[in-house]
Amino acid sequence: MKRNAELERKTKETQIRIKLNLDGTGFYEIDTGIGFFDHMLTLLAVHGQLDLEIAARGDIQVDFHHTVEDVGLVLGDALSQALGDRRGICRYGYAAIPMDDALTTVIIDLSNRPYLKFLLPERVPRQNDFDTTLASEFFRAFAYKAGLNLHLHFAYGDNWHHMIEAAFKGLGRALRQASSMDSSVKGVPSSKGTM
Repeated sequence: MKRNAELERKTKETQIRIKLNLDGTGFYEIDTGIGFFDHMLTLLAVHGQLDLEIAARGDIQVDFHHTVEDVGLVLGDALSQALGDRRGICRYGYAAIPMDDALTTVIIDLSNRPYLKFLLPERVPRQNDFDTTLASEFFRAFAYKAGLNLHLHFAYGDNWHHMIEAAFKGLGRALRQASSMDSSVKGVPSSKGTM
């Protein structure tokens, strides 16, 4: 069973094309026009062992918001499509990722009931144009379109780059775990019989 998707979205603000293979090797070709975001999406692919191609063009002369959010929307749609009816998946995934001074925990449930909990420490350093609001917009768009219950807990960190990098690595690892096929699961992993 192939678990992949190829989607395109065009608006007056962005043009995005994404190819996703859940059962990949970590191959990536990513170009959003936002260097830091490309780096984070690369980490998601590598640590999730996803084959991921993203080509995005947006109105980054205005700011990064539209591009970041729309990539999250299309990637979430692609994940949902690649998962299909979600039969036989493990469903839950967890990763705690240290990155030098930072520690981030990522917990997901591929329940098809979208939710995002984004917990930050009281003081968050700002070190580049990809700030906390952009990170939360990406994760929210991705979670809601993917049907993903996503909890991100940034326990602490002195460096925002390290904090957000740990989140993308953790998301990749948790997603790999949750989307894995489990031969002992017959049908969908839910007492409801559907997800």
